[in-house]
This record gives sequence, C-alpha cells and structure tokens, in this order.
Amino acid sequence: MSRLPERHRAAGGEFLRFGMVGVMGFCLDVGAVYALIPSLGLYGAGMAAYFIAASANWALNRLWTFHGRSHRAAHTQWLRFLAVNLIGFMLNRGAYSLLLALFILPRHYPVLAVAAGAASGFLVNFLLSRRLVFV
Repeated sequence: MSRLPERHRAAGGEFLRFGMVGVMGFCLDVGAVYALIPSLGLYGAGMAAYFIAASANWALNRLWTFHGRSHRAAHTQWLRFLAVNLIGFMLNRGAYSLLLALFILPRHYPVLAVAAGAASGFLVNFLLSRRLVFV
C-alpha cells in the first residue's frame, strides 16, 4: 500500500480486503452449490448459493472491509447491498448459466462456472458497494 499515493491508500486497502472477503465468499458459494445440487439442480443451487454467499460477504464487508463507513441500520444496508449487487449478480450468474448451457466441463465441475461468475462481477460489486452501500 505504501506505493500508492496517499489519497488512494484507503481505497486500495478496501479493495484488498474486499478481495479477501470475496475469496471466502467464493469458497462458501462453491460449497453451497455442491451441497444444494442434489435437491435444487445445477441452476437452482447456483441461485441459492449466490444469495448465501452474498449475505455472508455483506456481513464481513460491513465488519471488516468498510468498518467505520457503515452508517445505516444493518437490515437496511443488507437489503441495499443485495439490491445494488443485482448488477454484479446478473454478470456473475449470467456467466455461470452461460457456461453451464454451452459447455460440458462446467456441468461436471461447477466450480469452474462459479469461478468465472465471481470474476465477472467482482469489480462492479466493489465499486457499487463502496459508492452506494457503505457510505
């Protein structure tokens, strides 16, 4: 962080913490997909797992990534986080669904589709969270 100009250090730290929370969310997302496939199928498991992981990410981002910037009531902020991240959700689960529909490999290894989805929504979710949720 010391290589960043002073005015960007706070955002740089938030970006790194957001990424670390995202890795944890990715692991939770993958675990939930695999756990839910037998009961919900590939697409249902993907949708439910995203909601689970997004809720966990919101909590960790509130407590750690954007600590001190969380001025809204928790339930209001959680709903705002989910609403704002609908754009990231569309990118994330759009990539997930597209890969499942077009390729056989992600159907056998859903972790590939989850990873592609997570990567596609990451930057959008960070920017929207920083500017519209944790203010």
